[in-house]
Amino acid sequence: MSMPEVGSTAPAFNLPAYPEGKIKLSQFKGEKNVVLYFYPRDNTPGCTTEACDFRDNIARIQSADTVVLGISTDDVKSHEKFATKFELPFPLLADEDHSICEKYGVWVEKNMYGKVSMGVQRATFLIDKQGKIARAWPKVKVDGHVTEVAEAVAAL
Repeated sequence: MSMPEVGSTAPAFNLPAYPEGKIKLSQFKGEKNVVLYFYPRDNTPGCTTEACDFRDNIARIQSADTVVLGISTDDVKSHEKFATKFELPFPLLADEDHSICEKYGVWVEKNMYGKVSMGVQRATFLIDKQGKIARAWPKVKVDGHVTEVAEAVAAL
């Protein structure tokens, strides 16, 4: 599946999460903007840097009526360890069957050292209070990404 277009309705989800238990996109409609960032794995170097960057910028993002949600195919127990270890102040969602990753077009073929496998492509979506995709960052490079997201949130 391809990534949803800017301006289109964000694909719905209802997923297990740490620490909330379950989170669905519709619970934010009309109330909050959502930064939904997809990342490959808990406790890996790039993913840890990205998560900590969101942590360090959380006040700036939240001040613009926006929540941050991280999503990967790791389970809730893995998310709990990751969030606790790095004091992450936002929920991590478990998309273990990668169905939501597929809806957002981030479940892709990866080629690592000649080994081909399926995995999560790092990407971020900014979803406005009406549930529409306001911005999308496919194929994210970690350095400077969160600053760019925070600027986009402030401009909403």
